[in-house]
Amino acid sequence: MAQAGRRWQRSLFPWLLDFGFTQCKSDPCVFTMTKMVGKVEQRLTLGCYVDDLFTLYSHDGEDSLYNDFVQALTLRWNVEDEGPVSDLLNVDISVDESCVVLKQEKYI
Repeated sequence: MAQAGRRWQRSLFPWLLDFGFTQCKSDPCVFTMTKMVGKVEQRLTLGCYVDDLFTLYSHDGEDSLYNDFVQALTLRWNVEDEGPVSDLLNVDISVDESCVVLKQEKYI
């Protein structure tokens, strides 16, 4: 199905906006959300590529924005969490406490 990814986006993007995300003006496949949860400001950034979603989040756990998002997404669609990402679109990704590092050493 050549148009399956486009159909997925036509369903997903309005749902993300209804959930409270803001669509990035410079890249329509990137969405962001910032919300106060208790006294803590939490951030969630989501990227969509065809039928894959990539999330960056500032907090996780039971009362987190990320957890609320994953629960709502799972209720709406049959999705699978594939765990921490190590590469995306030929970019190697590593995460530590203070930063996210992106590398394309294969192309140097």
